[in-house]
Amino acid sequence: MFVAHSPELDISSCAPTERKALANLQEAVRLFLEEAARKGSLNQILEESGFSRRQHTLVGPKLIHTKRITMPLTLSYAEA
Repeated sequence: MFVAHSPELDISSCAPTERKALANLQEAVRLFLEEAARKGSLNQILEESGFSRRQHTLVGPKLIHTKRITMPLTLSYAEA
């Protein structure tokens, strides 16, 4: 299983292939942004997420570090 994540918006998606996970993420982000715009909260969400407008371009925040970690889970979590 592959997980695709947009840390700026904290949106994730997954699929059995990397290509499909990325496609699912794009769809999830599109739907999220459309719904936020429909509700009138898009500008607030983008501002809180670190986006800014420069001239006529929307610029995302600069990520300074990303790291993938693996954490072992006890058997009780696997059974839940």
